[in-house]
Amino acid sequence: MTDTQSLKKTMQGLTPRAIVEALDRYIIGQKDAKKAVAIALRNRWRRQQVPDELRDEIYPKNIIMIGPTGVGKTEIARRLAKLAQAPFIKVEASKFTEVGYVGRDVESMIRDITEIGIGLVKAEEREAVKVQARQNAEQRLLTLLLPDPPVTHGFGDRADDDDQIEKSKASVEATREKLRSLLHKGKLDDREVELEVSEKTLPVFENFSSQGIEEMVVNISDMFGNAFPKRTKKRRVKVPEALELLEEEEASKLIDSEKVVKEAIERVENSGIVFIDEIDKVGSREGAGGGPDVSREGVQRDLLPVIEGSTVTTKYGPVSTDHILFIASGAFHVSKPSDLIPELQGRFPIRVELNALTRDDFARILVEPKNALCTQYRALMATEGIDLSFEDDAVSEIARIAAEVNDSMENIGARRLHTVMEKLIEELSFEAPEIGPQRVPITAKYVRERLDEVLAREDLSRYIL
Repeated sequence: MTDTQSLKKTMQGLTPRAIVEALDRYIIGQKDAKKAVAIALRNRWRRQQVPDELRDEIYPKNIIMIGPTGVGKTEIARRLAKLAQAPFIKVEASKFTEVGYVGRDVESMIRDITEIGIGLVKAEEREAVKVQARQNAEQRLLTLLLPDPPVTHGFGDRADDDDQIEKSKASVEATREKLRSLLHKGKLDDREVELEVSEKTLPVFENFSSQGIEEMVVNISDMFGNAFPKRTKKRRVKVPEALELLEEEEASKLIDSEKVVKEAIERVENSGIVFIDEIDKVGSREGAGGGPDVSREGVQRDLLPVIEGSTVTTKYGPVSTDHILFIASGAFHVSKPSDLIPELQGRFPIRVELNALTRDDFARILVEPKNALCTQYRALMATEGIDLSFEDDAVSEIARIAAEVNDSMENIGARRLHTVMEKLIEELSFEAPEIGPQRVPITAKYVRERLDEVLAREDLSRYIL
């Protein structure tokens, strides 16, 4: 089964209900947002099933998620991309500047997601050829450890010479098989071998692919990299490292680069997800007439063609954005969605409002998700021999404190739990190597003892929690 067929089979099993259930394992609440992204993802698969003549006419329904910070906007989009095994990139709208200003232009996000797509497909291809690459690497390593015997012909009978050469080769192969057995058992790990590894050298040109002079269509390093001979240098490395280097080299030989690029661009164009965070930061404030708002509106206008559908030039070739799914998000504390220019509002037909998290939500976040904070701290402390257990009343108390701090100060959502938990476990984390192994129960009393004093001093809690 090819990677594309495997991907299609995965997508077929991802019904909207299954997607929501998968998201529930990591994100608490926000049913409306989960439902919206589940339908959007399922529509990607549905589009692939319709006849060719209609397929290109079906465009993704982009989503804008509105809600305070720390309620799960980014996490929903990130987990969605993992489920779909799709190229995914998160960008911040505030990092972009209007064309003509110093900074990143909006097309850079398409170039970046193409790079991510290439990496994704290349990793899959490497996995597919892993066994063959390992075998080839092992054979090369054994040849380095025990080279082929020199071929010499004497002045006697040619047939006798050939027999002698064959016997010598057979003897070497038998010895190599013994070495292979030792290699698998790890008994050659301390031996060193000399390898020739390629050294990437470039002429004295700067690579302009960072902020500022963006990519200049293709990187100068890509333009000139192949025009100069590849230099190699000899390195003495231990057998395990040599095997890794050789395996990587052999895998590169087995992978068809053109096929990787073609598959990656196709995947980006048909299943790529671009998450544009802080979209509210490029919205013009009501009543503002100049200054930075001019540039903000310029960024919005630059976003329009990319989101609506255009072709962006990358170093791998042109990439169409017609069927890339764009998910935007913003807190919209100062501005409102209606402050975005009307054309951009129209590019996001689906609007979902995410709710602020409550005390009960915090209690669930601490214990229910697969990567719950309590589970993470238990695993961290277990490495020091500390058996950490969180009582139910302790979880409720932590949730109460986090909710109170959010109410009295800036509401940063679930991120507040990280600061509260870190302060709670601080002393134990510091002393763990000296006091383990032992069982440490975290009770409501323990929580109050550690945190109530900080909470009581508002000036202190403002900086610590």
